[in-house]
Amino acid sequence: MAALRIRRVDWLVGTTVLGAMLTVWLVITGLDAVFQFLRQLGNVGKNGYTVTNAVVYVLVTFPRRLYEMFGNAALIGGLLGLGGLAATNELTALRACGLSKLRIAASAVGVVAILVVGVVILGETAAPWGDQQAQAMQLRLKSNNVGLGGESGLWARDGDRVINAKGWMAKHTATHSTVQLHDVRVFTLTPDGQVKRFDWAQTAEHDGHQWVMSKVRSTTLDDAGTHSTTADSQTWDSKLNPQVLEQSVIQPQYLPMRDLRRNITYLEQNGQNPGVYASAFWTRALYPLNVLVLVLLAMPFSFGTLRSGGLGKRMFIGMLLAIGWYFLQKAMVNFGTVYGVPPLVANVLPALILAVIAWVYFRKHG
Repeated sequence: MAALRIRRVDWLVGTTVLGAMLTVWLVITGLDAVFQFLRQLGNVGKNGYTVTNAVVYVLVTFPRRLYEMFGNAALIGGLLGLGGLAATNELTALRACGLSKLRIAASAVGVVAILVVGVVILGETAAPWGDQQAQAMQLRLKSNNVGLGGESGLWARDGDRVINAKGWMAKHTATHSTVQLHDVRVFTLTPDGQVKRFDWAQTAEHDGHQWVMSKVRSTTLDDAGTHSTTADSQTWDSKLNPQVLEQSVIQPQYLPMRDLRRNITYLEQNGQNPGVYASAFWTRALYPLNVLVLVLLAMPFSFGTLRSGGLGKRMFIGMLLAIGWYFLQKAMVNFGTVYGVPPLVANVLPALILAVIAWVYFRKHG
């Protein structure tokens, strides 16, 4: 237990790494936000889109950018912080006092572990909410007749019909990708605004040629009363653009875990492969582990080659590690998808590989 007590060395290493990490985090997230703002300026003037809309778009997506950039900021900030201590020989002094490399690295990783808790909360609350607002803005930009209404779902005007879908999700098949709408309600109106027909469908999906509704219940209203019919499936003559809807659906990696879990359950209950939703779920679930293991693996560079290097060298090493990690993780996930490896295994395997490498290093070098 004595080794786990917070000492002055923990404050020295922790505050140094924290300062470097926060600086890097704000810089790279800010740059990403500026680039997105410049892209949004290209939409100004379309369907009433204004500079204010562009600013709001960047602001509401900023929490998600903080979440995405934290791993890279923790990696680079850790290298800069410990690298700075190494350059001033403070790491050498700590080693001379009997502290192992693992003990010093643990002080740096401990700061990241504290922050990652808040980042995970951010990624499950403010970030998804902001992305929903941003996607609603983008949908209004692409179509004047379609909008997102928060908990009330998607609303669209299609001639004399008003369409409401409580839920929607992206679907990918071997031939095409599209959007599947859930709990669909179609109100057909008379010229004076009265409802003359109501259709409800469990799902509606574009098959590449036309919309198809499943588990349909139709009710017509006339002077004689109401008349209801049911059908397992029927075509739906709608001008809803599936490409516009597909581009406006929030990508699985931006959804909170509860929504991913719900989509996975829905797909499994209907005999469909959860695919990208299962992969996104485990990526988010393992996010803290991935960040901590990646930072721990980077720490040995601060004890060796970075001692004689400057800021540029540390940044370069950090970027190489971040890029290498990105491609390793993507390769493992894609390999798992192709060969039927469970998403949990495919996503946890890269972290385990890095953990083993870090364990071997610290066991050998102390």
